[in-house]
Amino acid sequence: MDACHAVHDFPQFFLDGTWRQPTSTETFDVRSPHDGTRVGSAPVASPEDIDIAVAAARRAFDGPWPRMSVAERIAALRPFLEEYGRRTGEMAALVTAEMGSPVWFSEAAHGTGPLALMQQTVSFADSYDWWEKRGTSMVVREPAGVVGVITPWNVPQVTIAAKLFPALIAGCPVIVKPAPETPLDAMLLATMLAEADLPNGVVAVLPGRTEAGRRLVEHPDVDRIAFTGSSEVGRWIARTCADRLARFSLELGGKSAAIICEDASLERTIAGLRFSSFLNNGQACVAQTRILAPRSRYDEIATALAETTGEFSVGDPTDPQTYIGPLVSSRQRQRVEGYLELGVAEGATVAAGGPGGVDGLTNGQYVKPTVFRDVDNSMRIAREEIFGPVVVVIPYDDIDDAVRIANDSPYGLGGSVWTKDRHAGLDIARRVRTGTFGINSFAPEFGVPFGGFKSSGIGREYGPEAFDEYVEIKSVYGVPG
Repeated sequence: MDACHAVHDFPQFFLDGTWRQPTSTETFDVRSPHDGTRVGSAPVASPEDIDIAVAAARRAFDGPWPRMSVAERIAALRPFLEEYGRRTGEMAALVTAEMGSPVWFSEAAHGTGPLALMQQTVSFADSYDWWEKRGTSMVVREPAGVVGVITPWNVPQVTIAAKLFPALIAGCPVIVKPAPETPLDAMLLATMLAEADLPNGVVAVLPGRTEAGRRLVEHPDVDRIAFTGSSEVGRWIARTCADRLARFSLELGGKSAAIICEDASLERTIAGLRFSSFLNNGQACVAQTRILAPRSRYDEIATALAETTGEFSVGDPTDPQTYIGPLVSSRQRQRVEGYLELGVAEGATVAAGGPGGVDGLTNGQYVKPTVFRDVDNSMRIAREEIFGPVVVVIPYDDIDDAVRIANDSPYGLGGSVWTKDRHAGLDIARRVRTGTFGINSFAPEFGVPFGGFKSSGIGREYGPEAFDEYVEIKSVYGVPG
């Protein structure tokens, strides 16, 4: 059986350095969003399992791991990295089977991408200021404590890697709770972590539902929470952590604007938006879903975008020719379909796609890749994160108007500008309030920090700045020379 169709059943958790039985008999039964075939199963963590994992992590934090040198911790993690490198293809195929990401995207974003991110995190550790001398004092960056990691289903491996590796290198034990929709890739990750022979309790991987996540966030022995997901849940985490003064970082939603300038190359812009607006079936927090077009070129741009969207190959995500696969679940499909119907009700014009499902794909969780034109930025389809292959084209009068519209959003995660004048593009980039921004492209790079303004979150991932989230700063006075 090939990797794309292998069944992955995991009966136990990786916890306290070993595989152990869950306290509950409940399991996740994962089925393909393409055709409903069985992909595998994983145990469902209970709050009691979380308690066991936290206790083990607390023992690990009181043990040798935080007191090892950074070089020693990296050496202990290398067997895991080597194993991950051997199995990136298997990991990518499993994520495609779990959540429908097309194989062309999975191979990079769900396999080799997480590996590259972890390798780059290792490379930044040597130059990070773990300690520095200031006169007769020393500033020391020490491990922050036990870390709870809660991740989403859309890019499950990248979002785990972005938290797990800087936390481990910093000396923090980590408990990972992946999303209920994608527990299997996290369990495959756990099998690789088991190869590293890390001290007991340093890593635990426990798929679970809301109850497990709530217990992890509320647990008094968890020092820091690192979360990627919805802004609504992020606000609850912030409130809960604030009540007990626990640290937290939040990577949340987005509604990114792509500003197309008067001088932009139509061919290059549409080719770029084909990727940055529809990557991962549109299930990406950084997707450029608000297309801001000058009125003088509005019809030209809206028509070209609709034409290229209409050409997308939609279907089996394991087929290399497929550009758009299914959404992750029936719940997500119904949510996106609701926004397609809402767009029509709000008065937007369907330029491509629209409500009604995809012909011939009635057994899977498919929606039509959709372009709405005649959209005002006050419409809900322009303000709320749809999280599907849906974009809106909004007209603007001049660059000041475009910047105003781009900033008129509760979110501030990503954005882009498309122009032949890169200096003008840089000026626009400095005016748009987002944590990441692209000039004539949009593709986050692992070497620079990633995160958002406003309702898009608090804190940063990637780059050496990622370590900042997992350390506490201590000042030591009277240090001998």
